[in-house]
Amino acid sequence: MFGTSLEIKTPEQILRMREAGLVVADALAAVRDAVRPGITTGELDRVAEDLIRSRGATPSFLGYGVPPFPATICASVNDAVVHGIPGRQVLAEGDVVSIDCGAIVADSDGQGWHGDAAITVAVGEVPDTVTELMRVTQEALWQGIAAARVGGRVGDISHAIEHYLHHQGDYGIVEDYTGHGIGTEMHLEPDVPNYGRAGRGPRLKRGLALAVEPMVTLGTHQTRVASDDWTVVTTDGSVAAHFEHTFALTETGIWVLTAHDGGQAALERLGAPYGGS
Repeated sequence: MFGTSLEIKTPEQILRMREAGLVVADALAAVRDAVRPGITTGELDRVAEDLIRSRGATPSFLGYGVPPFPATICASVNDAVVHGIPGRQVLAEGDVVSIDCGAIVADSDGQGWHGDAAITVAVGEVPDTVTELMRVTQEALWQGIAAARVGGRVGDISHAIEHYLHHQGDYGIVEDYTGHGIGTEMHLEPDVPNYGRAGRGPRLKRGLALAVEPMVTLGTHQTRVASDDWTVVTTDGSVAAHFEHTFALTETGIWVLTAHDGGQAALERLGAPYGGS
């Protein structure tokens, strides 16, 4: 079912997205458990692909875009913000790695439904400033999701993320890359920036699914694309963190499709209505 420029899902279609979301959640958990000094980002990629395919799902990222993305996950290390290509890079003690992962689950008609999420993982011990960067980025994600309401606006999510981060310290909020609608494709309208004014942007409707993904740095918000045409890095070399979840607006509230508990614990902590089943 499609609204004007926004893809609005039926409850049955949201259930298919929940299936994809749980595959992504399990893949990210497996990769997180595998992170250690000495492992390569390519080995982490194989962990994710093996799990996704073992569940009968398909990686969303593999072959996506131009040039075609060559892997199942994005593995972005230290000053890499997003879209890092996994390969021979060896993780070392003190690194941080953002793992972005997507999966597609097909319904009985063969239509694919996407889930998309990201985590940032410390490799061994990291400085306190980096630990705090990861904490505030993950909490900014939940603040943004909790601001979503049927009848509200995309800007409510954006403003909640920016407002929270500005009250946590002097962080760079990446502006050139945003969250997005999601469903039958990985990237749909609307864009969901990580900054902005409340009450602005497209109206939030029941059945809308969004991927929210704050990207935050210890320095500048400015980025550039590396020579591989994919990896996005900070221009000043500062460390970045990235967290993401896919959620849907249901009859009863917010259902975080890529969280094992549906987001219930975090949403209740923030006083937001939980809409899972």
